[in-house]
Amino acid sequence: MRLEGDAWREFFDAFGDSAFRLETLPVYGVASEDDEFRRFLAGEPRPDEELADSPWLHRVRRFTASGRRVERVHVVTPPLSDYLRYEMEWGYDFNIVAGEDVRIIETRDPSELPFAAHEDFWLFDDTHVVLMRYEEDGTQIDRVLLEDADVAEYVARKNTALRLGTPYEQYRARLNT
Repeated sequence: MRLEGDAWREFFDAFGDSAFRLETLPVYGVASEDDEFRRFLAGEPRPDEELADSPWLHRVRRFTASGRRVERVHVVTPPLSDYLRYEMEWGYDFNIVAGEDVRIIETRDPSELPFAAHEDFWLFDDTHVVLMRYEEDGTQIDRVLLEDADVAEYVARKNTALRLGTPYEQYRARLNT
């Protein structure tokens, strides 16, 4: 079943305990980020107040204030794309402050990972899997609720990714040295 627009937001916001995201792409084509990304590439200073006030971060704060966890692992291959540098420098710092657990797996060969290297998904409450499908350029195709998925397989992928992932703050400190 495809989840779009309000149906996606309602489904997402209804999780009870945990929402986990595995990201594997070096770039995501998100229209709402186009202006920020352009400003980042132009070398403009990071607009901290504007970034900290995003709708996503308001949701993360609400989720975490109610005791729910939001976790994300991003698989990256050096050198980092411009988009990944933007996401880290203009995004993840604020996600962390809002309460999201962000981790990075850096690998030179994603095929060596013990899970599908290019399969983005959300896992909600270890019971519902939503596959995130993208074009090669990072433009989202759709979101599909996998009703017949082997959820245990996705839970294992989540647990492995969290175990292999370096907490974002440690990863970022390593990049800056």
